[in-house]
Amino acid sequence: MNEKALKYERMREEMVKKQIETRGINDPRVISAMLKVPRHLFVSDALSDQSYGDFPLPIGEQQTISQPYIVAEMTQALNLNEEDRVLEIGTGSGYQAAVLAEIAFRVYTIERIYPLYSKARSLFDRLHYHNIVMKYSDGSIGWESESPFDAIIVTAGSPDIPKTLVSQLAIGGRMVIPVGNQHSQDLIKLYRDERGIHKTNLGGCRFVRLVGEHGWREE
Repeated sequence: MNEKALKYERMREEMVKKQIETRGINDPRVISAMLKVPRHLFVSDALSDQSYGDFPLPIGEQQTISQPYIVAEMTQALNLNEEDRVLEIGTGSGYQAAVLAEIAFRVYTIERIYPLYSKARSLFDRLHYHNIVMKYSDGSIGWESESPFDAIIVTAGSPDIPKTLVSQLAIGGRMVIPVGNQHSQDLIKLYRDERGIHKTNLGGCRFVRLVGEHGWREE
C-alpha cells in the first residue's frame, strides 16, 4: 500500500472512530463497510482531502454525498444481512450503494441524472462492485420488475412515502426514507409484516429533493 492509500486508510479509521462509533453505530457489518469503502474516490479530486469530514459534500448537478454518519445510520437501520436484495433510490455519487454492496447480496440502484449515473457506473466497475445493478430512470417509481426487495433506501427527501415503493417491499422488509418539506425532513423507518406497515421516526435530517412522478415535481 502506498503512502497516499495509507493516508486515506487512516482518515477512514478516524472517521469511523470519531463520527460513527461515538454516535451509537454498533453493527459490525456497517462499521466494516465504512472502513473499507474508499470515500475519497466518490468525490472530485479537489475535495478528496475533505471526503472523510463530518459533513456532506457537493458532487455536481446540485446533488451531494451524504455525511458519513447519515450513511452509517441509514445502513444500520436497514438491518441488512448477506442474503438481502436492496433497492436504492438516488445513486448520486455511488458511495451509499458501495457501502450497501459490502453487506448485502445485491444492490439495485436508480439515478435520474445521467452524468451522475454514468460516473457512478464507471466507478463501480473500477472498484469491482459486480453485485450493484444500475438503472437510469425515475427512482420514485421504484423497480417493479425486480421486486419485492428485502430493503429499500431513499437518499432524497420526499413530501410523503411513495405507495409504489411500499408495494415493492417484501414481507419482513425494511425501508428508510427522509419525509418532509423541501428544507428539512424526518428520517422514517418502515417495517412491513403480515399486519401492515409499522413506522418509526429516527429523527431530523436534511436531504436534496426526491424529484419524480411520486416525489417533488421538476421546477
